[in-house]
Parts: sequence; structure tokens; C-alpha cells
Amino acid sequence: MKTLQFREAICEAMSEEMRTDDSIYLMGEEVAEYNGAYKASKGMLDEFGPERVVDTPISELGFAGIGVGSAMLGNRPIIEFMTFNFSLVGIDQIINNAAKIRQMSGGQFACPIVFRGPTASAGQLAATHSQAFESWYANCPGLKVVVPSNPADAKGLLKSAIRDDDPVIFMESEQMYGDKGEVPEGEYTIPLGVADIKREGSDVTIVSFGKIIKEAYKAAEVLAEDNISCEVIDLRTVRPMDIDAIINSVKKTNRLVILEEAWPFGNVATEIIYHVQDKAFDYLDAPIVKINTADTPAPYSPVLLAEWLPNSDDVIKAVKKVLYKE
Repeated sequence: MKTLQFREAICEAMSEEMRTDDSIYLMGEEVAEYNGAYKASKGMLDEFGPERVVDTPISELGFAGIGVGSAMLGNRPIIEFMTFNFSLVGIDQIINNAAKIRQMSGGQFACPIVFRGPTASAGQLAATHSQAFESWYANCPGLKVVVPSNPADAKGLLKSAIRDDDPVIFMESEQMYGDKGEVPEGEYTIPLGVADIKREGSDVTIVSFGKIIKEAYKAAEVLAEDNISCEVIDLRTVRPMDIDAIINSVKKTNRLVILEEAWPFGNVATEIIYHVQDKAFDYLDAPIVKINTADTPAPYSPVLLAEWLPNSDDVIKAVKKVLYKE
């Protein structure tokens, strides 16, 4: 094992894949000369040159479209959005072309492309730069949606995403790029669509993904001091979703709390709740609780932002609620 920052794990994944396949290239704003807005492509321009690490104008619709077209012609582009908030400018290319071209062409065209960059809040960036887009993109058939929470998962999942023959939305976080973690030495991948039990437990299942899962870890540590055993599941991939992992855990713990950094309406948690009530209703000993951001645009004020975001205290309260220990 070696210790890497999240950004270094992302860089390693892209570089390793580009060394083995000349059809892979990276394109986006500031990915080359500046080494990436968050330094996730540091050194890649020097190694691969400007034809494979390509700086773009501030034109997400344009370079997303270039990526989709080149993927249809046999390349494997990695398109970086400085934030997925900016992907809204190019969302027509993602939804109406990348996601649909295999079906619309009767299988004549594939679109092996990765759209990656940070999602959700990142401190005082206010309403238009703090949105979580996992459920937006997961709503579209033809797209796979990946949201890693640590460096090891980020590297293994990104390598799998780059090798996938369908478009993948790969979501990171500005607040995770400096996170450090152990990453396996040598070649490894993590299959898309497989969740991971980060902490085994017997009293309640907590499901989460992305950077907000760290609040679940904090809560589980505190609750353990009160002899409450939490099983924490990291989805890792939102679509395809590993429903079986969640169902099997709920059958063991009989209680479920879902933590998600997204607005309350129509999110990933509601999809999980549907499947659990459909497949494991008789195993539930308490109503499912989901924890989300407040149902407002993200505030700029740090005081309001702290109230807007879910935290470990919210998780602790939710766990005690489903255990009837309020």
C-alpha cells in the first residue's frame, strides 16, 4: 500500500490508462498548462503532450460535444468539468447524445466517454456552485454514475469507468482532493455497481456515498460508545445501484438510515427507499429515515451553510430515532 491524496489517485488512474491505450485523452478547462484546476492532472501534459492533454476555452457545450463525437469514432475521452455545476451548459450533449446514441443508432455507435469533476457543496461557493447532480444524471438511462469517497476507490473506479464502453459520470469533490488514504500498489480496478461495507454492524444500516459519508463514520464512532452498532455502506456507484448489498444489510439490522448531500425531493435516497420497501418491508422494525440538505438553494453565509448541510449529529439523531432511543 502507498498513501496518496485523492487528486493523486485520480491522476494515477488517468495516466496509467493513457499509457496503455493511445485512444484515451483528457480535455477540459485548465487541465494542461495549469495542471488541472485542482491539480488532478499534474504532470500529465509533460508526459502525454498537448494532443492528449487538451486545454479548452470556457465552453462546456463545445468540448463536451467534441468528446462525444470522438468517442463515437473510437476514442475514449475523459472530459473534465471544473465543477458539475458548469456541466449544465453542456448537459444537452450528455443527455441527448452520449446517453442515447447506442440506442438511437441501433447499436452501431458506442460512446465510451467519462465526464468527471466535482459535485455538491465546497464551502462558501453559494447557490449556483453548490449543487449535487448525482440523482439528475442517474435519472437518465444510458448513463452510469460513480461517486467515490476515498483515494483507493477513486483510482479503482476511475480505471473501470475509462474502460467502460458506455458513458460514465464520475463525480468527485473539491473538498476531497486533499484527502489522503492508502491505495494498493500495482494494477487494480473496482467494478462499477458494487457497493462496499466500510464498517460492519448489527443494529442499524447507514447508506451513503461521496464526501458526506465521512459524517456517517463520525456518527458511527460516537454511537459505538453508546453500544450502538452501525453498519456503514458506501454505494460508490449510484447507477447501477447495488440494491442487493443494501437489502442484505437491512435484513440483518432491520433498520435503515440514508445520508445524502442533496435536496430532499426526488433524490437517490428515495430510490433506495422504494427498493427496500419493495424487497425487505417485512424486515423493517422502524420507518426508514433519510437525511438531506435543507430544501433551499445553498446559502453563502458559513453559519447558514452549517445548518443547511447534513452532519454527524443529524445521523446520530436519525439512528436513535429508528432505534426508538430518542
